[in-house]
Amino acid sequence: MKKLLVFSLVAALPLLMAACAPDTSVQVNTPGATMQLRAPGQNPMVNQPDQNGLVARAGAGLWHGLIAPVTLVISFFNSDVHMYEVHNAGSEYDLGFLLGVTVIVALLILFVRMRR
Repeated sequence: MKKLLVFSLVAALPLLMAACAPDTSVQVNTPGATMQLRAPGQNPMVNQPDQNGLVARAGAGLWHGLIAPVTLVISFFNSDVHMYEVHNAGSEYDLGFLLGVTVIVALLILFVRMRR
């Protein structure tokens, strides 16, 4: 019962935080820097082919989700590498990407538990 309560609170936290947002854009000012925080918006490239005439679908999303940790590290050093394909099929690609990231996280958790 205690685990269910903790899980429910953790699941509700992002919803509560999103509900408190005053707008889709928030500007944070500090003495040394200014930061613009924005909520995700529409992708104007959905269902539009890239320069090769391809639109990324669920399979590409799955692959991009699986390689996301490596791609993130590479993107710090190479500005031409991005984690997410903007020329995608919308929800189909998003589902594949989310499944790929979930598989990586599950494998990491499994690996950590096996080492104990």
